[in-house]
Amino acid sequence: MTMPTMGERMAESQRRHADALAMGGPQAVDKHRASGRLPVRERIGLVLDEGSWFETGSLALPERRTGRHVPGDGVVTGFGRIDGRTVALIGIDATVLAGTTAPVSMRKQGRLIEQAQRFGYPLVLLCDADGGRIPDVMGWRFSGLPLDFQTFLRPRPGQPPVPRAAAVLGPAYGDSALHAATAHFVVMVRTAAVALSGPSVVEAAIGEQISDTELGGPEGAQAAGNAHMVVEGETDAFAAIAAFLSYLPSSAARPAPVAPAAGPATDPAELPSIVPAASRSGYDMHRVLDAVADRESVFGWGAGWGPSLITALARIQGQPVGIVASQPLVGAGALDPAALAKEAKFIDLCDTFNLPLVFLHDVPGLMIGSQAERGGILHAYEDVVARIAAAQVPKVGVVLRKAYGGGHFAMGGRPTHPDFLFAWPTAELGFMAPEAGVRTVYRRRMEAVLAEQGPAARDALIAELTADWTAESEPWEAAAHLSVDDVIDPAATRDVIARAVELAWGSRDTRVVRSWNR
Repeated sequence: MTMPTMGERMAESQRRHADALAMGGPQAVDKHRASGRLPVRERIGLVLDEGSWFETGSLALPERRTGRHVPGDGVVTGFGRIDGRTVALIGIDATVLAGTTAPVSMRKQGRLIEQAQRFGYPLVLLCDADGGRIPDVMGWRFSGLPLDFQTFLRPRPGQPPVPRAAAVLGPAYGDSALHAATAHFVVMVRTAAVALSGPSVVEAAIGEQISDTELGGPEGAQAAGNAHMVVEGETDAFAAIAAFLSYLPSSAARPAPVAPAAGPATDPAELPSIVPAASRSGYDMHRVLDAVADRESVFGWGAGWGPSLITALARIQGQPVGIVASQPLVGAGALDPAALAKEAKFIDLCDTFNLPLVFLHDVPGLMIGSQAERGGILHAYEDVVARIAAAQVPKVGVVLRKAYGGGHFAMGGRPTHPDFLFAWPTAELGFMAPEAGVRTVYRRRMEAVLAEQGPAARDALIAELTADWTAESEPWEAAAHLSVDDVIDPAATRDVIARAVELAWGSRDTRVVRSWNR
């Protein structure tokens, strides 16, 4: 038997690699483009720095060989750079059997995830898949899938986490949806959908007829916390991933990257006119962020999820921070279960990746009533205050106006151990607003005065009690008893926060203080 020459072997290698680069073939690629989506290899070229792609596993093939070519077993994996920084990347190839998952593709993805975590590189996930491949995952094969939840969902004990960013670029079901669920940031295009199972499976299993958009489109995905941002097109999604990663270190063992300082978009001297002194007057908290953060640095995270609370990455004098701010335009800023769940996730993101936390309080309290209770507000509240208290990054808060009840604590009040807590002269602190508190606490007394002395006497009593309550709620009393560290000029808010964050870091060189044994 004649052995192949080196030239013949090289030719065979080149042929096999060319087949892999062809993805599902010209017809499948054209069909994919006709749906408005880009092929996976074009996506990779757009998300990564030019010339930085280093592919692994390109010659992978499915365990079940049926004669049909399935390049890479439907997934492309490798390493590259975004803005000069190395990342690991998984791109589902929807031109190959709709990007469905089988044992080899799952093993291939798991290997890259394990490598990313071991090497300390952010993980970028391009999601566009139609769930599990039949019959490759039928019966006993499903139970034996090479899916290692020790590495697929989070690092092994002792291994620092790495940032995960996912782009949902088409129907993302099955393990693509699981990828999105594990990501610290999920951006989706408006034509995409993300759900545990697709419409065909839903109809077969429970008889519900539903479209991709109705099942997991942008509106529902944002409300459920499954997507943190929605954009128009794929290039917008790739830009969002690059922007998100720019705030974070490559792994939790490193400090977050500091950028050159920039001035705010709005002069901080305008803050007293932006925020009305009257506690019930509405305003957009984003205008406050424009006067506190460096210009063009505010990056919204989860705007469609629990919108009475703003969570955003930003920079203040170049230092990356996570901002948690009330939004008085939505439900007066009251915190419902969705807002609290979002906050807990965001606090965990910032604490994990060494971003100081900045809290801007203007909160009337927690949402109450049967809907909030059935939505699990008690557990959501417990989770968020415990997570804030456990956070080891600097925590700095400013009470702009009202900070009442459990809402104040959920925004980083004293019991959660902020490093610094300041107040504006317009601040009001307490367990309830004065008007509501007086009518609740002194209800029987007011009823007795009304019955014995009439409405005028009752109204006079209400005014007297409200004045006393208001005096107790003023920031001067809080400062006098060290419930806040100082009452500051609103125009100084940005500078005070920056200095407080700097002090709270202390003399730690790396700004990383935790061990990774959880």
